[in-house]
Amino acid sequence: MSPREIEVSEPREIGITELVLRDAHQSLFATRMAMEDMVDACADIDAAGYWSVECWGGATYDSCIRFLNEDPWERLRTFRKLMPNSRLQMLLRGQNLLGYRHYNDEVVDRFVDKSAENGMDVFRVFDAMNDPRNMEHAMAAVKKAGKHAQGTICYTISPAHTTEGYVKLAGQLLDMGADSIAFKDMAALLKPQPAYDIVKGIKDTYGKDVQINVHCHSTTGVTLVSLMKAIEAGADVVDSAISSMSLGPGHNPTESVVEMLEGTGYTTGLDMDRLIKIRDHFKAVRPKYKKFESKTLVNTNIFASQIPGGMLSNMESQLRAQGAEARMDEVMAEVPVVKKDAGYPPLVTPSSQIVGTQAVFNVLMGRYKRMTGEFADLMLGYYGASPAERNPEVIALAEKQAGKKPITQRPADLLEPEWDKQVAEASKLSGFNGSDEDVLTYALFPGVAPTFFEHRAEGPKSVGLTEAQLKAEAEGAKSTALAGPISYNVTVGGTSHAVTVEPA
Repeated sequence: MSPREIEVSEPREIGITELVLRDAHQSLFATRMAMEDMVDACADIDAAGYWSVECWGGATYDSCIRFLNEDPWERLRTFRKLMPNSRLQMLLRGQNLLGYRHYNDEVVDRFVDKSAENGMDVFRVFDAMNDPRNMEHAMAAVKKAGKHAQGTICYTISPAHTTEGYVKLAGQLLDMGADSIAFKDMAALLKPQPAYDIVKGIKDTYGKDVQINVHCHSTTGVTLVSLMKAIEAGADVVDSAISSMSLGPGHNPTESVVEMLEGTGYTTGLDMDRLIKIRDHFKAVRPKYKKFESKTLVNTNIFASQIPGGMLSNMESQLRAQGAEARMDEVMAEVPVVKKDAGYPPLVTPSSQIVGTQAVFNVLMGRYKRMTGEFADLMLGYYGASPAERNPEVIALAEKQAGKKPITQRPADLLEPEWDKQVAEASKLSGFNGSDEDVLTYALFPGVAPTFFEHRAEGPKSVGLTEAQLKAEAEGAKSTALAGPISYNVTVGGTSHAVTVEPA
């Protein structure tokens, strides 16, 4: 065959899930972005050609009612209205929903039904322990609602985690009816070769038609290459964030993924003109939230500590509150010990907070002299099965301190029906509107919901800097710069020196 006769195949299209409306600002500035700073970008996001737009779930629900006086259900309905052509996607913590404990199956059913009714399309369902039993009911509820159930595997590194183990877990999720598999690397630990091996293993074992979505953070600096290797192995969709809201503890830039694939056998099909408009919008928005910004740019220490950025900041604040910031290195060294004793759970909400807090307790009070109630429950099986065997000595201590017996069944099987109780309690609150959505808000955050309901009518409250504040800061910096250098005469040891000080 001559060179002119060589058949050129069409590039394989790689779907992109855009994270700017949820995980990007959750990772970069603590989920503080107000809805008013997102709406004007939605038309361009809707028309850019994304496979899906992640815009809800994770910590956004909590942040809406705790910090922004905003109804999370109204946020979802607004996104649905503004992006009618997009698949809307959320992150759901399995049996934990969006809270920090397991909920009765009826509460899970009602939450999924209401989420679907209000506009959600794709439910990325995960469990902090990677225990399929904690994902099964939520995924069944998603399927029953006629929506896309994405079974999710949380990636971590330990002696208990292997390529074969991840491939097997994918099979379990597919058997439960998962419409796709998400591979979630929340700590930026996924290096290029494991990314290739795991995606290829899933495809080779269960077939090329199995859709695989890959989610990576960018904190360690290696994961853009990991996305490329995952694509080469057969990944169908990868997650990214528009460049003006990317990198650091966030994610790889969307435009970088587009450019990376140019000239290869792959394409995203995204509209670059739309991406530029989205980029410019959030470039103007981001300075409003600089007081919440993470200071992390690249942190390769994570490969050793395996501590995600959010977990690190949580431990720092706990130590600061105890006046023990100087002991951070001891806590960092203690985290792997606690993780091993707990059976190597992936460090993601809520297991990351549970393991991190126990490491702080161990350093401040002595190893396991006092356990948090959550860590004791984790050791006793009340969060689900761990990837590896737990330390039996620590289990015995947990049993003694908590006054509970270890369990092996699905934790939610022990829960009593609670919906009617939640309705009765929520109905007594000032500002309760009588909807199932309000009952769910109360069920998920009973300590925060009453204050939110009481003040909801006051409307959303942005915590970002205003235009006037940003302008004043800029003018102040400009005035300082215009002042020019200041000269001083400084006498040291009887000798006078002329010193000029430039303004910062």
